[in-house]
Amino acid sequence: MMRERYLSLLFDIPVKQAFTYRDCEAGEGELGKRAMADFGRRQAAGFITSVSGEAPAGIDPAKIKTIRRVIDPEPLFGAEDLALAGWMAAYYFCSTGEALAAMIPSGRRASGFASFGADDIDDEGMGGLPLSAEQKAALDAVCAASEADGSGGARLPFYLYGITGSGKTEVFLRTAEFMLNKGKSVIYLVPEIALSRQTAEAIGKRFGGAAATLHSRLSPSQRLAEWVRIRRGEAPIVVGPRSAVFAPVKNLGLVIIDEEHDGSYKSGSSPRYHGRQVAMRRCAVSGAALIMGSATPSAEAWKLMEEGKIRRLCLSTRLSGGSIPEIKTISLAQSPGCLSRELKREIRETANMGRQTILFLNRRGFAYFYHCDNCGFELTCKRCSVSLTWHKERGRAVCHYCGYETSPPRACPSCGSLEAGFRGFGTEMIEEEVRRAFPGLRLRRVDADTAAKKGGSLEESLAMFRAGAVDILLGTQMVAKGLNFPGVRLVGVVLADTGLHLPDFRAAERTFSLLVQVAGRAGRYFPDGKVLVQTLRPQDPVIVRACALDVEGFFAAELGQREQLGFPPYSRLIRFTLRSRSPGRTTAAAHRLFQLCRAVLPPDSGILGPAECPIALIAGNYRVQLMLRGGAMSGLHAAAGQAIAAYERGRDASVYLEIDVDPVSML
Repeated sequence: MMRERYLSLLFDIPVKQAFTYRDCEAGEGELGKRAMADFGRRQAAGFITSVSGEAPAGIDPAKIKTIRRVIDPEPLFGAEDLALAGWMAAYYFCSTGEALAAMIPSGRRASGFASFGADDIDDEGMGGLPLSAEQKAALDAVCAASEADGSGGARLPFYLYGITGSGKTEVFLRTAEFMLNKGKSVIYLVPEIALSRQTAEAIGKRFGGAAATLHSRLSPSQRLAEWVRIRRGEAPIVVGPRSAVFAPVKNLGLVIIDEEHDGSYKSGSSPRYHGRQVAMRRCAVSGAALIMGSATPSAEAWKLMEEGKIRRLCLSTRLSGGSIPEIKTISLAQSPGCLSRELKREIRETANMGRQTILFLNRRGFAYFYHCDNCGFELTCKRCSVSLTWHKERGRAVCHYCGYETSPPRACPSCGSLEAGFRGFGTEMIEEEVRRAFPGLRLRRVDADTAAKKGGSLEESLAMFRAGAVDILLGTQMVAKGLNFPGVRLVGVVLADTGLHLPDFRAAERTFSLLVQVAGRAGRYFPDGKVLVQTLRPQDPVIVRACALDVEGFFAAELGQREQLGFPPYSRLIRFTLRSRSPGRTTAAAHRLFQLCRAVLPPDSGILGPAECPIALIAGNYRVQLMLRGGAMSGLHAAAGQAIAAYERGRDASVYLEIDVDPVSML
């Protein structure tokens, strides 16, 4: 008779304990597999984290439930992955089960799926175009450091800081090739799924069947199949957005973080991890190299480069025949419409040359707020403290936070005046104006609305534009990040000010990065690129420096201001957001947490708040925040842990607490 076996299972719930179950009769339970088990009144998939021949002390074996079945034929994670999940749970104040759920694909079975085949390998072999002197120096620096430190251990990270179009991708690929030739594995992170596809194609051509991709557009079974292939060692190079940082590669030698500055590397739900921090942790544990890159580094990375804690590698010239585009600001103050006369003239001239235009506006919908000139009424969401956006195609006014929608009013709901309506402009309105002004040109709009439509996929639109089947590509920030279109002569920024004055200390940094990045799409292969930046604030220092591509000047001013105000990177933050249906209960819970934090904070730390969040109501929940701020994370983190433990012992169950370590968004 087979001896009883007991399994410890962790579930994807915010509970920091393992649950004991009896293994099934077949005895298939094993560390790293998942099992279906009865959990409360439902069945749930749990992660098997240990197997024992003895029931835990103090538990009656007769009361231990038996698992329903084992889901996986082979383990999906091992001791190293479990250790990483444990680190995430401790650092980001989540459960280990939540961390494992963020790491591991949720597919039920692994269907045969591979991103690339051996016949995809480029005819040119492993080398691409000849490297420039700067590219070669950067490659040599990373390779030399790797050879010198072959024994492992923590290494100084590298940063490939180069203007757009300067060949960062080729340096990344050559560095990856060097590591693969040494028998090491590589993780290549990109911020967006659209960039995943572009980078995946480049990697597929270079490395063929050795490459795998992980991203959310794959079905759960496809992602699971890729995960299994990677864990078996069949794909030593992995490309994907944030979650690809968890890829179970063997013998990790290198992590690449492309467009390091991008906010999408930070998770917006628990566990609220940052891909850069997890990458640094993995590299420190495994002795792997870390190389980041961007034309617009994050403020944190820039400061560390200035201090010599990250080694900067510079690329200062455009390759492929391109040059820095001519950039000009245009005041919209006196413009009769969304598109200035000068921008229309340049669109027409670009089309006559057989070249392409990108129009960028980081606001979707047709118009983004409703205002009555007679009484001042504004139409806001019933469940959120934000304006409704008019989506003309759908004929609905929509909340972009909770999804609430309603028919747009024909007259002011407050006073009945007809002097009321939607104002401002989004990508839908720009599309309508462009089609009216240029009926003979082929236009394609890419934003969250078109990407959700059948036949409107982002990848399809970008492929059509790259092939020359589209004259004008209009989009939100999807078109601003790292994409490479040889035919683009003109970039028009429809309104540069959309995110500039949000109540967030990173607003200026985000606006600057977006403008520089979108400007970098012009003139990558020809020396006649043009960028026209329309703005209501042509003298704003952020816009002036972005149009001058003055990264050094921007960070000198921005970091000086951050230092005076005591904001990152000159401090560390932990943000608590409390929310519930009751404003009174939310406020009371926030004040209780404030008192608990104040009692344990170290002397060099402080508390901001409690105060209403900038968006005080979302989906019917009232939101109050408070932030712990200090010079070092160690003391701040320990204090937060003590305060959270005390708060949980007597908390109001109707109030939900979100904890965000090193928050990126303040809204």
